Amino acid sequence: MSTPTPPEDGAPTGPPPGDSDPFGTAPQPPPPQAGPWASDNLPPHPLAGMAAQMEQMERPEPIRVAVNLMYIGAGLAVLGIVVALLLIGDLRDQIRDDNPTFTQSQVDTGVNVGIAFIVVIGLIGVGLWLWMAHENGAGKMWARTVATVLGVVNVLLTLIRIGANTMGANIFGLVSIVLAIAILVLLYRPDATAYYKARSA
Repeated sequence: MSTPTPPEDGAPTGPPPGDSDPFGTAPQPPPPQAGPWASDNLPPHPLAGMAAQMEQMERPEPIRVAVNLMYIGAGLAVLGIVVALLLIGDLRDQIRDDNPTFTQSQVDTGVNVGIAFIVVIGLIGVGLWLWMAHENGAGKMWARTVATVLGVVNVLLTLIRIGANTMGANIFGLVSIVLAIAILVLLYRPDATAYYKARSA
């Protein structure tokens, strides 16, 4: 039998650290208790579940239809720009008839200004339609208010212009009026109102 080698001077005696319980039978100390400031032990915020429910809430049918009609309105605004560009000749004749003393240069300037105005107004209209479609689809209550104001203004201005426009423009304006009224009716349906209230809470 070999004789164990005595430890060197200053070396600790006994088994090395970690080997005192090779089989894991010794009782382990309990884990430290987290204080009341530990975020892991805090109950979930009451608004967290509400926010998750709102994110999962589906758009009611009136909101879906209204948003689709707003996209159609944006398409009609683009169509209006295209039609205006196709009717440059009619615009030129109208300017010449209304201003018989204009030179050809002045008529051309009037046409360019008129076309630029129509294009800018048309692009603004496209942007407003798309913006309202996105925000109302998200259920923002303020967006319904803005859509209401824009819809009423659109109807009033179209009614004012109808008497001075051609038959084709009048039909285009009547379609715009019907579209605006249909959207407003859908946005104020009871299930749409409930959707706005839930998403804006």
